[in-house]
Amino acid sequence: MDFELLRIYAKVATLASFVRAAEQLNLPKARVSTAVQQLEAQLGTRLLHRTTRTVRMTPDGEQFLERCQQLLSEADELQAMFQQAQSSLRGRLRVDLPNAIARQAVIPRLPEFLAAHPLVEIELSTSDRRVDLVHEGFDCVLRIGQLQDSALIARRLGQMALANVASPAYLARFGTPKTLEDLDHHRLVHYAQTLGTASPGWEHHDGDRWRLRPMQAAITVTSTDAYEAACLAGLGLIQAPRPGMRAALAEGRLVEVLTEFPGEPMPVSLVYANRRNLSKRSQAFMDWLAEVILPWLG
Repeated sequence: MDFELLRIYAKVATLASFVRAAEQLNLPKARVSTAVQQLEAQLGTRLLHRTTRTVRMTPDGEQFLERCQQLLSEADELQAMFQQAQSSLRGRLRVDLPNAIARQAVIPRLPEFLAAHPLVEIELSTSDRRVDLVHEGFDCVLRIGQLQDSALIARRLGQMALANVASPAYLARFGTPKTLEDLDHHRLVHYAQTLGTASPGWEHHDGDRWRLRPMQAAITVTSTDAYEAACLAGLGLIQAPRPGMRAALAEGRLVEVLTEFPGEPMPVSLVYANRRNLSKRSQAFMDWLAEVILPWLG
């Protein structure tokens, strides 16, 4: 059986789209459509229901996808047996990283990974939004915070401590808070995935559990860069991952406050779609990435 047809079908079935499959495989849409038709003709059954708006698997298509993914995974492993494990890594990797970690920790060291694996090409997304790992074709994603999609595989790396910080200009204007009660006279910068959400308040531990103390937000932002920039501009207090604040704290551009009331540490995880289909290059990159960000984790 033609493995190219299997790979094309697996991509179309997973993405539920001929167009997105063609884009990710870098093939003409006509070639993708023809490949699926050829596979259906060889098998003597319909694998996909197609309409002008949707693509969904038939019952036969669902069963075939599972076996197809197993065959493709085994074929990759068989090929890897006859290649040198490290020097033979090749192909494209699509990765999504949080903006600050990408800029401060990963990109400065990326040349060493590419020097070790010159046949690997990396597509790096650094948006703060939660990407759709499967439908956008990402091989792996580094996520900070609680995970929500139980259908994905998660590799927990550790957790990231938070620091409470403000700019000297803000503290000169509003004073330095010493107690949680003092926060009633202060403002914070609210970070949100989308605009229109209310600030949850100031996170702290009361000795029994994590709580949120209501606070007024001076501004709401939707990116980590804007979050730090708003704090540096004196617009309010923030609770941000400590590693990303190190430089600003060391240079005196930010000042730590309420050190006895930090927010809950944020879990850090590598997330990917399917353990059976994890490529050698993905595994190698994730192992390297785990080492690179280790200094950021507590």
